[in-house]
Amino acid sequence: MWLTTQKLTGVGMLITLGIVYGDIGTSPLYVMNAIIDQAGRHETAAVTTVMLGSISLIFWTLMLITTVKYILLAMRADNRHEGGIFALYALVRNAAKWLIFPALVGGAALLADGTLTPAVTVTSAVEGLKSQTLGPVHFSGTQGWVLLVVTGILVGLFLVQRLGTQLIGWSFGPLMLIWFSFIGLVGLRSLLTDPGMLNALSPVYALRFLMSPDNHQGIFILGSVFLATTGAEALYSDMGQVGKWNIYGTWPFVYAMLMLSYLGQGAWVIHHATQLGVQHPDNPFYAMVPENWRMFAIGIATVAAIIASQALITGSYTLVHEAIGLKLLPRLRIKFPGSEKSQLYISTVNWLLCGVTLGVVWFFRTSSHMEAAYGLAITITMLMTTLLLQAFLRQRNHRLLATAFVGGFGLLEGLFLIASLAKFMHGGYVTLGITLLILTIMVFWYYGNQRRSAHVVDAEHVSLLDFLPQLQALSRDHEVPPFATNLVYVGHVTPDYAIKRAVVYSILDQQPKRAAVYWFVTVNEADTPYECSYTVETLGTRNVMDVQIYLGFKKPQRLNVYLRQIVNDLLAAGVLPDQTPRYSSVPGRQVGNFKFVMLNQQLQDLGAQDDLPALDRLLIGGRLLLQRICLSPQRWYGLEFSDVVEERVPLFIGHAPDRTLRRK
Repeated sequence: MWLTTQKLTGVGMLITLGIVYGDIGTSPLYVMNAIIDQAGRHETAAVTTVMLGSISLIFWTLMLITTVKYILLAMRADNRHEGGIFALYALVRNAAKWLIFPALVGGAALLADGTLTPAVTVTSAVEGLKSQTLGPVHFSGTQGWVLLVVTGILVGLFLVQRLGTQLIGWSFGPLMLIWFSFIGLVGLRSLLTDPGMLNALSPVYALRFLMSPDNHQGIFILGSVFLATTGAEALYSDMGQVGKWNIYGTWPFVYAMLMLSYLGQGAWVIHHATQLGVQHPDNPFYAMVPENWRMFAIGIATVAAIIASQALITGSYTLVHEAIGLKLLPRLRIKFPGSEKSQLYISTVNWLLCGVTLGVVWFFRTSSHMEAAYGLAITITMLMTTLLLQAFLRQRNHRLLATAFVGGFGLLEGLFLIASLAKFMHGGYVTLGITLLILTIMVFWYYGNQRRSAHVVDAEHVSLLDFLPQLQALSRDHEVPPFATNLVYVGHVTPDYAIKRAVVYSILDQQPKRAAVYWFVTVNEADTPYECSYTVETLGTRNVMDVQIYLGFKKPQRLNVYLRQIVNDLLAAGVLPDQTPRYSSVPGRQVGNFKFVMLNQQLQDLGAQDDLPALDRLLIGGRLLLQRICLSPQRWYGLEFSDVVEERVPLFIGHAPDRTLRRK
């Protein structure tokens, strides 16, 4: 089905407000500031043109990109109710090999942009306290104490991630409902002083402003306007947590409240044009709030910023988890602190994100400097999503719609990308540099594996069928001491039963390993998020098993648990001979012991392969280096407390003879 059915409920809509809209919902804190900074100083009459044109651009940007592209079109491309760029790639990857490029680039850019969102939102909120008095406490107008408070908030936020967010998540919805209601109410109050601002809803003002001599920046003003829709990708990514119908039901309310806030800020700016300059003294968002509401505004804005940051952090966990499942990133330790599948915690990602975010805060220091660097990477992600969505539409025979879609949104997002490139020298190089670093890791991990497989497919692979007689004979040879009841090799067995030569070499040559049953287990990533199934081929024997396990990209790799269940199923079906151990402390135990053998391919063997092209040598070497520093196979497959033997083997078994060697 192109459109799945999910329930629309009041509770679901409330939770959706807290989970989905944190990023896009806090954009009124800084978007107008960014526009004023970029637009520069104007005469009072020109300020009206600038505000009407800018807000018109904001309205139609939200309409076209957020509403039409993501809510009306992208959410139809759901992978068993899951969304996001990697879930979308899993749907279309069989359509064309080149689609891996937009998936890698878009995913890397999305992860990089996530480091700036917590920094800019929390800093923008806390800066509202500058020069304010709270009871006996007066906050100075300096930036130093702001940085300390922001650092404390962010460190505390990253510290609590390991405990899980299930309990605090329930409070996010009501708090964000208060936030949206507040910004809408305050915006409406300010808008009533100048109802003419409603003219900004006409696209005429947007087009007129882009070509107006009062717009000194030309199309580059779009770089600041784009900040209003930076959270649109989160709507699609978080679809699996809340359901698309709850997003459909809440977006009209959120859209209306956001526009009331922008219209209200525009009205305030027009009526206070003389107070604005290149160094404007007030953030229009806080300035339009009545004095006696100011502290509440700062408090609820800080809460909303924290919620937005939380959403980006958990979103990063989900994105990395999906990338690992699709073999686009190295293996990392993943924990599930809550009772929900969506409750993830990845320690490595958490602290890397914390370090980079704090680095961004102290490097840029002020929210206005962060705004100058914000949005460049996310425009790249949106363009990559457009390419993948075009492939999705073509896959479903909507060729005309696909062409119109990629042409229209490609042009629109291309303009935003060009406009955002103006931010490169103002700090955009930071997020672009982080994007390139993440992309480099993805390229080495994915293409290193591809090139390694291409070179070893013939010379380093053998047919498992050719060795069945030896394996059966070894299993019955009582002169060889028993090694294990169930001997398990985790690797890859192809549909025509090809297996790495190193596996057979380990069993028969290094030290013959006698076992009652030999298990050759392949763990395949499934396109569906929560797939959990397996197939078994006995190869005409009772002691050699080819097991193919299919796990969705959101399923944990608990290989020991899965394999024991498979053995119990086969024992019950009479496929396996009885394994009841003679001695056991567990009453009724029917399964014998397991021993897992992990083959550790060594980097130094790569240098002996003189026939490898230089690029392949680089990619394979990078992949093997990442394998050495990332999570070990034992920990990845949940085998920390299992009997695991690690054997070092060369990447290529045997080397070509050196023809220069001569006997004297």
